[in-house]
Parts: sequence; C-alpha cells; structure tokens
Amino acid sequence: MKHVLRNTFAALAVAASTTVLAQQGPVKIIGLMELSGTGATAGTNFDNGVKLAVKEINAAGGILGRKVDYQSWDTQTAPQTAKALAQKAVDEGAYVVMGPVFSGSIIVSMAETKRAEIPNFTGGEAANITQQGNPYIFRTSFTQSTAMPKIARYIKNDVKAKTVSVIWVNNDFGKGGRDAIVKALEAEGIKVAADISTDPGQVDFSGPVLKAKQSNADALFVYTNEEESARALRELKKQGYNKPIVGETTLTGQKVIELAGDAANGAVAHVGLTADAPDPGIKAFAEKFQKEYGYKPDHNGLKGYTAMYVVKAVTEKVGKFDPKAFADAMHGVKLTAKQYPGVLMDVSFDNNGDLDRESFMTKVENGKQVVVAVLPALGGSK
Repeated sequence: MKHVLRNTFAALAVAASTTVLAQQGPVKIIGLMELSGTGATAGTNFDNGVKLAVKEINAAGGILGRKVDYQSWDTQTAPQTAKALAQKAVDEGAYVVMGPVFSGSIIVSMAETKRAEIPNFTGGEAANITQQGNPYIFRTSFTQSTAMPKIARYIKNDVKAKTVSVIWVNNDFGKGGRDAIVKALEAEGIKVAADISTDPGQVDFSGPVLKAKQSNADALFVYTNEEESARALRELKKQGYNKPIVGETTLTGQKVIELAGDAANGAVAHVGLTADAPDPGIKAFAEKFQKEYGYKPDHNGLKGYTAMYVVKAVTEKVGKFDPKAFADAMHGVKLTAKQYPGVLMDVSFDNNGDLDRESFMTKVENGKQVVVAVLPALGGSK
C-alpha cells in the first residue's frame, strides 16, 4: 500500500511540476508577416524589428521572468493566407499576435484574433482598421486620418500649393490613403487636379506620370508601396518632372531610396518613425539593427521593435499574462521612453487602439533621408 501511495504521490508531484513549468515556460508570440510577395520589404523589416527586441528582452530575463518564444509565419501578402495563419496562431495559444503589416490582410485576419480575444498589433495604416470596434487591435503607426491632415497643412503652408495631383495604389492601403488625403486637401482649400489610380505591383509608371504632368498641378502626392514608389520616382525623373513631390512614410523610406537612386532626391514625406530621427535612443536602435541584419532599418523595423517593447511594458503593468487584461490596459495607456527605453519615444494609445506621438517631416538629400521638422503629438504626449 505504501508503495502504491509513494508512486501516486510521485506521479502527482511530476504532474504539478509540469503544470508549473507550463506556467513558467516561454510565452508564445506569433508574427503574421509579409515575408514574400509585394509586402516582403515591409514585412521583413517589421519581423526583424520584433526579433531584435525579443533577443534583447530574453537576454535581460524575459517578461515577468518568462522568455519569449517568437515565431514568424509568411502570409505571402495574401489576405486569406493571413486569415488562415491567424486561426493557426489562435489554435497554438498565442499570447499576442504581431502583424500583418498590410491593411488588406489585417482587416481580414483580425476577425480571428478578435474572436479569440488575443491582442493584435498591426503596421497597417488604413483608417477603418480601428473604426470597427475591435478592442484587441492596436497600431504601431499613425492612422491615415491622423497623418494626412499634417501633410495637407505642410502642402499649404510650406509648399504653397493650390492644386495637387494624387498618384495612389488601388488596394485597401491606397484607397484609404487616397480618401484621407483628398479630404484633408479639400479642408485646406487645395484642389485635386488629377486623381490617378495604379495597380499593386505596377511596373510601368509612364502613363500615371504623364497624367500628373498634364494636370499642371502645383505639386504631386504619391501614395504607393515601396517598389512602386521607387518606379514612380524614376519615371518622374525620366520625364523631367520638376514640381514638389510629397508622400507619407513610404516615399522617403530606405528601401525606396535604394531602389530609386538619385531619382529619390528632393522627395518629401511625413514619417511617423524614422531611423534618421535626431534622437539618441532611435540612433542606438538603428546601429543595433544594422549590426544584426546588415542593412539600415526602415520605419517598419522601428514599428516591430517598439511594438514588442510595448507588449513587455504593458504586460509588466498588468503583472500577469492575461490577454484580456492586457487589451484593457492598452486603452488609454501612456508610456514614456524615460521609464520604458525600448518604446524609444513617448507614446499613448486611445480607446480605439490608435497611437499618438511626435512625428517627422523628412526629405531625401544626396541619397539620404534627412529630418527637416519634428511635429508635436496631437494630444500632448511628447
């Protein structure tokens, strides 16, 4: 009898220790990333930013004493693939899901994370992502409806343009941006002289550029993905376009500068995050990223890195791994770079999951992105 009891107690002890290990084991975070397809540049940067943060966090002891087990899965820039992978992330018990970056994919995939009540960070900028009442979605960048009024004011006050042509990409990202910039320009009394749609992955920009030239507008606003933005800039240079070229985030990104060469010089864009910001924390991040991956990060690298540190900071505020409590705590949270250096800049989140912080106007000069102005946060967080 004693022998049986001893075995029973031993079995219970093993079971209990296994349960404790499970509770104290690695915390699973899954990235749904565009590692191939038209979003590969954005997705790879975001993914590498997350990975760098995870490496640092684990080296410093993890989150609440638990290491982070981060896995990234390729959505192939396909919304239905992203949706299927989101369901897989739910099935595997993810604590937080990172991505997708592209608006068209996150709009489809976030239905799965919402249903499972799993917090989901996205790089997508389409305004409608956070307008659907999903309490589990959080941005790593400005929404288009926040960024575009800043750009419209710049076009009016600095460029002094009264008419603008708009070249945009016909997908969720592009349509949202096009609608937001047209509304913002009209609010500033600026007329849209030409409304020019292009296809995702478009190679030949001779037609769109010709339309922009023929409109004779005072300036051009370009809102397309990385590769297409570079092609547009090259074609603008080829056709001798000499009016101001303005964009939002992508247009002056590192990948676009590399692909467009000297055709990128002179382009101006509003950027929520940039590795060229005059900020010691961001400069240190850029150096670490370059050393780790052998290339300079773009804004997506910063988004992934800071999002992971937001996860760490808010989880530690909550004091436990509870996805629902985490999501609740995210709404209205304010994090300072002084208290949480990994977030790099003071940041706050509203009840929709939209963020607010300082941002930058940048210009490409001699093949480099240069910050020409720092714009304050809209709601007063510095």
